[in-house]
This record gives sequence, structure tokens and C-alpha cells, in this order.
Amino acid sequence: MICYIAYPTSLTLQSANALQTYTTLRELRARRPDTLAFIPRWGREPSRFSEVGATHLPRPAIGKLSRLHKSTLLYYLEHSAFAFMTAAILQSKIQNSTSNIEAVYVRQVICAAWWAGVLGPRLGIPVIYEAHDMETRNPSRAKEPWATGLLHLIDRVALTRSSAVVSLTDDFRHYLAGIGWRRPEEVFVVPDAYDAQQFAPQDKAACRAALGLPAEADVITYAGMTFSHRWLDGLLEAAARLRESHPRLLLLLVGGRPQEIENLTHHAQKLGLPITNRQSPVLPFDRLTSRESEGSIVNRQSSIVNRQFPTIIFTGPKPQAEVVRYLGAADALVIPDTVTDVTASPLKLFEYMALGQPLVLPSIPALREIVPPANGHYFPRRDLSGLTSALAAALGAKNDSAAAAARRALAADHTYGRRAERILAVVEQVRL
Repeated sequence: MICYIAYPTSLTLQSANALQTYTTLRELRARRPDTLAFIPRWGREPSRFSEVGATHLPRPAIGKLSRLHKSTLLYYLEHSAFAFMTAAILQSKIQNSTSNIEAVYVRQVICAAWWAGVLGPRLGIPVIYEAHDMETRNPSRAKEPWATGLLHLIDRVALTRSSAVVSLTDDFRHYLAGIGWRRPEEVFVVPDAYDAQQFAPQDKAACRAALGLPAEADVITYAGMTFSHRWLDGLLEAAARLRESHPRLLLLLVGGRPQEIENLTHHAQKLGLPITNRQSPVLPFDRLTSRESEGSIVNRQSSIVNRQFPTIIFTGPKPQAEVVRYLGAADALVIPDTVTDVTASPLKLFEYMALGQPLVLPSIPALREIVPPANGHYFPRRDLSGLTSALAAALGAKNDSAAAAARRALAADHTYGRRAERILAVVEQVRL
């Protein structure tokens, strides 16, 4: 039996962290039905994790006290309490001889530190830590000056005392070897993935018709649950530069929180970009006559391309099935920047690859190890001229069917099913 311990930030899958946890667990249990998963839940709040057989434990909820005293340290206490709760359950199973625990797989850093440094050795269970970055580099880390040493200790224990480390990227694997914390053979690369049940090649014309988008537009799409730290302001500035050479440019920004959308809307207005905010898949162009509104979508699209239509469309959050349509409608898909560096493995990268359109990406090793330069349009990170040129090149390559097929072939090795198989292979290694 494998014990999978996670602390998703949303039980209803409203975050990338939660989506990855849910889909990985779904595929793990499809291959190993005896997988035991522990997920915290506050009271009777709705949770999708019951669908994949997770065991919900009462969330300690100490972090809620941060409303009274703002400090990430309260969440560290909450995660610590949860780690000991999971240990108590596993200890009971071991004592009652009801389960043989092959390994504990942890993807939350505080839980991982306790399991790697104390709980795993005490119970005699190998611990595998899936590291998404160093806690010392986490934007949400504890900011108290005295906590610097604590953050270093958390990282060091989780990363050096675990039986094995799972890294999202080979770049992070080399980093750990370079600082002397792990030998390369103790770090296993298991990249992020895409859900093959949701993301697949689409008919571009059909997607545009369904969303009410003009067939003749040059469409660039970015999709993400949050816009923070992704350099979306740079993407807007690049769109402003592209309008001269691409007068029918249409930039779709899918997702984002209300405040993020508001901030970017103000920025787009300063750049003089025509904008619309739409929360449903309807024709997003407002300057139609009553006679035009009686025509078909195709006729309306033909008439609208001779007018100035919005350059930017903010859609707000959308369900995955609808996100796929926005991606399928695009001529190019873009990731302006990533939050992390050596551990960058954004879910959207794999989802984009599965559809096959040209990719525009910041030139960092963690992304280049997944998408070779021949399959992506790379630009120097945070370089506005480079981003603008890469977007133009991607639009110019929108009809390259051979390149699209090559990207889809790359994606095929990065389904969640393959991810689960890689994790199970790591479990087998630690058992040897």
C-alpha cells in the first residue's frame, strides 16, 4: 500500500495545485486501487477528492487564525498537526497488522519535513518527497526575520532526509546535486502532466464559431487560474506593439481573479487597447447593427472584421471543457513567464502541447527540457522585444501541420497516466 499525503489549496479544484493532486491520485488509484490518500477538510465543505477515493481528515484549521494575526507560521503549525494526524492513523494500521505501507508520498513541504525527519524513521516507512520548490523561495513563506533559519531547516530536512526526492524538472535535480544536498540518482524527475480526458486537438473553426470569435482574427490565448507573477502586463504591451503588423489581433486571457482582471484592464486601457470582459461564450463584439444581429455567426464574423474589434478579451474563470475551446480557437498559445525558475513545470504547458498550436515560451532550462527549441518559439525572459518577435513568429507558423504533430507527439508522454506510472516506479526504487 502507498500512502499519498497532500494539502490541496482547493477541494473543488479551483487551483493548479488541486487539479494536479486530484488527477494524479485518480490515475494512481486506477493502477493501484489500494493507494491510501489523506486530504484535509474543514467541516462538511464540498470536496471533489471523494471521487478519487481520498480519506478526508479533519483540517486542524490553525491557519484561519491568520485573520487575527497575519503570519504564515500559523499555517506551518496547521500542516505540522496534519502530519502527526496522518502518522497516528498509519501507526494504528501497522500495529493492527492491517496494512503493509510500502512508502509515504508527500507533496507538502511542512508535512514532508516532519515525515522525512521524524515520523518516517520512527515508523520504519520510506518517505518520498515531491518538491515543487524551496520553501525559502516561496512567495507565501513566513516573512518574520527570525524565521529565515527555520525555512532553511524545513528545506534541508525535507530534501536531505527523505528516502527519495521527486523533482518536476531535471534542472532542479542538478541544482540539488550542485549544492551537495542529494546525489543525482536519489532524485527522480516526474514532470507535471495534462488530463488526456479533457485536452485533445480541436477544430479551430468550430471552436471559434462556438465562442463567437471571428474566423479571420489572429488569435493568441493565455489560460491560467491566476495571473499573478506571470508577466501578463508584458503580454499586453507586446499585444499593443503587434497591432500595427497584425490589425486583426485578438488576445484571449482566460481565467484570473477579479482583482487581477481589473488591474490588467486598467493597464490595457493605458496602452489604448480595445477591451471587452465577457463571462459567457457569446459573440464578444458590441458594434453590430440590428440587421447584422439577425444573420448567422459566419455572416456576423465577415462583417465585423472590417471594423475595429476588441484586441483583448478577458473571459474570467471557465470550466475545463470551455477552456479547451478557447485554446482550440487560438493560432498561438503563450506562457509569458513562470512563478518559479528551476522547478518550473506549469500545467498549462502540457495542456497547450496536447492541442498542438505554436507555443511561445520564456527561454528557461526547465521549459526547454520539455519542449525542445525546434518545437517552441522562445524569447529571453522578461524581454518585451523578444516576446513580441516570438508572438509574431508563432502567428506566422500557425499552419505548420508537421510542427503541430510534433508537439502533440511530445505531449503523449506527459499524460497523468504516465505520471502515475513514473511515481510507482519511484516507489519500487525505494523498496529495493
